[in-house]
Amino acid sequence: MDHIHSYRPAGEITDPPVDTVTLPHDLRHLRRKLLHLSNGGMVMLDLKEAVLFHDGDRLVLDSGDTIEVKAAPEKLFEVRPRNRLHLIELAWHLGNRHLSAQIEEDRIVILRDHVIRSMLQGLGAMVLDIEEPFQPARGAYHAHGGQSHGHEQHSHDHHGHDHHGHDHHDHAGHDHSHHSHD
Repeated sequence: MDHIHSYRPAGEITDPPVDTVTLPHDLRHLRRKLLHLSNGGMVMLDLKEAVLFHDGDRLVLDSGDTIEVKAAPEKLFEVRPRNRLHLIELAWHLGNRHLSAQIEEDRIVILRDHVIRSMLQGLGAMVLDIEEPFQPARGAYHAHGGQSHGHEQHSHDHHGHDHHGHDHHDHAGHDHSHHSHD
């Protein structure tokens, strides 16, 4: 069985991959895992640290060949604001609830959560059901190359689980205020 001990960010390698692995966003936070490839084969991913992979990232086999990570289509909400300022306000509300979000110039994409949908509609957003690959913004706690960004870098041992198992999209009543004491 082939092994993978390194990776390259999307765009760094232009040679075609020998295969692909398609995963939803919550299964793209990996360190050690047996991966099932699109051609039916399997490879063992074994990295020093967990990495949050995005669509197009390349896993490098010991042979030097690469496997491309593909983001699987997922059931999502497309959040449409009234204007750019409204988009910023909506992004703030979602961030305050620690929700994974794909933020674009004219929309925000989130995982489906009907309580959050009601909140967003109450704030004046149009919320549509869509199905497409989900590419949430990498947060400050999820470095792509293992770099730390100030706070301790969350160690996710999870006793044998190979993916990021936190449920960050079910905090509807969670008012997470940050107070500064001057």
